[in-house]
Amino acid sequence: MAKNQKSVTDLVCDLIKKQKLLPIPVQTLNEEAEASRYFGGDLKEFLAAAKTLGAKGIFVETLYLEDDEFYYDSGIDDEEYLAMNGADASCACGCGENCECKKKDKKSKKAKDDDKVDAVLLEPEDLDGLDLSLLRPGIAKFLDRVGECCGVRLTVPGVDHLEVEIFADWYDEFAELVDEASEIIEEDPNGALEEVEAKFKAAEAAAEAEDKSVKKIAAHPPKKTARAKAK
Repeated sequence: MAKNQKSVTDLVCDLIKKQKLLPIPVQTLNEEAEASRYFGGDLKEFLAAAKTLGAKGIFVETLYLEDDEFYYDSGIDDEEYLAMNGADASCACGCGENCECKKKDKKSKKAKDDDKVDAVLLEPEDLDGLDLSLLRPGIAKFLDRVGECCGVRLTVPGVDHLEVEIFADWYDEFAELVDEASEIIEEDPNGALEEVEAKFKAAEAAAEAEDKSVKKIAAHPPKKTARAKAK
């Protein structure tokens, strides 16, 4: 960011002040404990709504680009993942951990797996943590902005908080690329993994070719110059 250039937070706070409202800096510590109503309009409409609700000030929370936004997140936590993949301790028949059903299920599952060893179907959550720039290389150019102010969350105080988020233009571009890469994974996880593996193989092949080229040059040292021969 250029020196003396105002951040999106500064610009929004200036606009809030012009509406004769007080911007109040805040920080969210527990989002689950908040009772928020998300506003569907733009900033000017939000400020008009704040006035209608009788607000004397606006909570202003600066948002920053975080490094984990560069990696795929299905939104499914570990417990949900284990439950979805049959890793819970209970048996479907409800007869406990040591029932005979499990042994039968294992044999049946092994037989099915033997029939389709290569037919592994991935789910989006299997690719949690995948670097999204491998699917959309343009994402990588935003790495130097990690920790930079990317937007602001505005909240009208009250029992039910009225809330809106405003983002910088560059972050909108970043978010669009992230959405595109995430959609690739969600629509076809296997295809996404194949695309990434193909890129890795291509990169390895290019590196290997370059290494061979360097070794070939090194095998043929430059000839001595006329001056060197004269000595």
